[in-house]
Amino acid sequence: MDDLHKLPKLRDSLTNIYVEHARIDRHEKSVAVHDQEGVTALPVASLAVLMLGPGTAITQAAVAALADNNCLVVWCGEENVRFYACGTGGTRSAAALLHQARLATDETRRLEVVKRMYRMRFGEPVDEALTVEALRGMEGARVRDAYARLSQQTGVEWTGRRYDRGDWASATPVNRALSAANACLYGLCHAAVLAAGYSPALGFIHTGKQLSFVYDLADLYKIELTLPLAFGIAQADPPDLERQVRLRCRDAFREGKLLGRLVPDMQRALAVPDDAWDAEAVLDVDPALPTALWTPEHELAASNTGGTDGGGVTWSS
Repeated sequence: MDDLHKLPKLRDSLTNIYVEHARIDRHEKSVAVHDQEGVTALPVASLAVLMLGPGTAITQAAVAALADNNCLVVWCGEENVRFYACGTGGTRSAAALLHQARLATDETRRLEVVKRMYRMRFGEPVDEALTVEALRGMEGARVRDAYARLSQQTGVEWTGRRYDRGDWASATPVNRALSAANACLYGLCHAAVLAAGYSPALGFIHTGKQLSFVYDLADLYKIELTLPLAFGIAQADPPDLERQVRLRCRDAFREGKLLGRLVPDMQRALAVPDDAWDAEAVLDVDPALPTALWTPEHELAASNTGGTDGGGVTWSS
C-alpha cells in the first residue's frame, strides 16, 4: 500500500487477534504463530490490530511485516486487559496531527469538538448554551440508565463499576466482562487513531493521559456495542469469560461495521473536510522525502485562502 494516508482499506480489515504463549515470526510475505498446536498463518494484510499477551515472542522480521501492512501491534496484559505499548501508525504525514493540536489547544474550538462529540453520542441536537459540566451530567445519566436497563433485561445484578486491577479475579463477572470488552474497543480505536495520523494523547473530553483521544472515540460506541455484549456474557458467566468477550467483540465489531465508521467519525468530530489531506498524500509515497519548511500564516495570506497546516496544506474552514 504505497499511499498509506488514504484509509479506505481500514474499513475492510478484520478487527483484532489476541495471541499468548506463542512465537510469532515472518512467514513468506506474512507472519505466522508458532505454538503447541502447530503453525497458524495470520492474515496481516487485512488485520487492524494484533494483541500480544504474556509469553509471546515476536521477531524483528514479523514486526516489519506487520508495519508494512499497517497492522497495529499492541503489547498487553493477560486476557488483553492491560495496555503496555504499541507500534506506530500508518501515515507519515503530520497534517492530521497538526489540525488536532490546533483544536485541542484553543479553548473555543475544543469546546466545539466536545459538543460535536456529545451530539454524535446522544444522537440528537445539543443546546449550544450548555456547559461542559452539564453535558457530562447528561452523559452520566444516560450511562446509568443504560446499566440499569441492561441489568433488568439480563437479570445480572449491577452494583456499580468496580474492580481492582491488582486483584482481577475478585471483580464481578459483569465488571470483568466490561473491562475486557472495553480493552478490545480501545485497541481498535487506537489503531484507527494512529492509522489516520492523529495523536492518541490529544483528547478533548478526556485529558492528561496518552490514550485520552482513544477514550473519547471509544465512548461513542460503548452503549451500542460493549455494554450489551458484556451484560449478555455475564448472564451466561462462562468459565473462559475473557476469551468469550474477545470472540464476541470481534464478531460485534464486524457486524456493526465499526472499522468503516471509526475514521469518518473522527473526521466528523474534528470537522475535517473529506479532501483536506489530499495534498499531503505525497509524503506517504516516498518515506525518505524531506518535510516541508514552516512559514508563518501571515506570510502566506497573500497567496492562500482559508487555513494552513504549517506544511503548505490549505483548506477553507
